[in-house]
Amino acid sequence: MNPQPPVAAPPARQASLLLAFATVYVCWGSTYLAIRLAVATWPPLLMAGVRFTVAGGTLYAFLRARGVPAPAPRHWGSAFIVGGLLLAVGNGSVCWAEQWVPSSVAALILASTPVWMTLLPWLGRRAPAPSALVLLGVFLGLAGVGILLGGRPTSSGAGAVTSAGPRWAAAVLIAATLSWAVGSLWSRRLPSSASPFLSTAMQMLAAGPLLLAGSVARGELHHVSMAMAAPLPLLAILFLVVFGSIAGFGSYVWLLRHTSPTRASTYAFVNPLIAVLLGWAVAGETLGPRTFVASALIVSSVAAVVLGSSRRR
Repeated sequence: MNPQPPVAAPPARQASLLLAFATVYVCWGSTYLAIRLAVATWPPLLMAGVRFTVAGGTLYAFLRARGVPAPAPRHWGSAFIVGGLLLAVGNGSVCWAEQWVPSSVAALILASTPVWMTLLPWLGRRAPAPSALVLLGVFLGLAGVGILLGGRPTSSGAGAVTSAGPRWAAAVLIAATLSWAVGSLWSRRLPSSASPFLSTAMQMLAAGPLLLAGSVARGELHHVSMAMAAPLPLLAILFLVVFGSIAGFGSYVWLLRHTSPTRASTYAFVNPLIAVLLGWAVAGETLGPRTFVASALIVSSVAAVVLGSSRRR
């Protein structure tokens, strides 16, 4: 008897995957500029703590009002672990580092996340070695963002963009990529709510108090000022709450349940491109031949990682 051919995913699920990927790519690609605008006047950990507390509380209340069952205590334990790694450490480090590191440069450094997502399961002997096509995609993506870094502009209307920032700030961003990768991988193994969106809300609610506690410990409350009530930083935080947290992070958690971590992490190759394009459109930064070459490499890297991980499964 001939073996049955593999069954293709239903069109509705394919459409959901495409929508989730598009949301993560576009929304998260624009959050770097929004964070940069917010931390220009808001203390970084205080801003992140308020962002995730508001976003998580709003989403949690909405879902519970719609009849989503209450989570079990063990689900809250998982939320504190995953939310702590992804949001408190991962995103909190980004907010802190963007006081000195330009938003486009931060996006470029965070593009190394798929390297950890691909290599950690293999190093932990929980997955076979990555296929040659996946590895090719990873290195194409890193080459693309490296070209973008080499050709980045030296000034921006969103704030002074004069250097890649201190080395220690860049080191914190690299540590953030490792924390994000570990949290993403663990989220697939730890017990969680049946609703990925309730899990999203719980992780944000867990990260919010952790970030606020860190803000108090750093003495950020002494830097509270009336400038924080200006329209621009408040609009930036509102954007981060709605698009960065609820729409973007919710889509990412959903993707972690419905596709491989390697495919979900391809956002890190597209986000730098979005960040550079926003710098051109919003802040008047110029685009040169390096940008177009990097764009081709980044698109090719996403195709290679997606195709390679699909074949391996």
